[in-house]
Amino acid sequence: MLSFVDCPPKLELPLFGTQVPAGFPSPADDHIEGKLDLNEHLIRRPAATFFVRAAGESMRDAGIFDGDLLVIDRGISPQPDDIVIAILHGDLTVKRLKKVAGQWHLAAENMDYPSLPIGENDCEIWGVVTTSIRRHCGR
Repeated sequence: MLSFVDCPPKLELPLFGTQVPAGFPSPADDHIEGKLDLNEHLIRRPAATFFVRAAGESMRDAGIFDGDLLVIDRGISPQPDDIVIAILHGDLTVKRLKKVAGQWHLAAENMDYPSLPIGENDCEIWGVVTTSIRRHCGR
């Protein structure tokens, strides 16, 4: 079931001014740069935003993996090369919107999956994927 987000509550957490190197460790600053509310960065239009979980491996080369949480904005008009959530033949799918030789396709980002040609009546675009959130560290 899809649910839309209504004005998420403000949740400001500390944002440290020090960047964390991914190479050799160095002592961290205790300097807090300010407060950060992820809602302000991830959700531009709360009334038009919903979340879904990705399933499968068809979008892995775009950095979307099985179990990732996708932030979808229905307020954005889909453009060629956007990653979209679409209904194709009654099923939801996440794919890249492509136009090839005048024909629209929902393209997978994994060579093991085919591109799906679509016509005007075959498909409904539900929104544009604006963010993919992956939980690391097994928590």
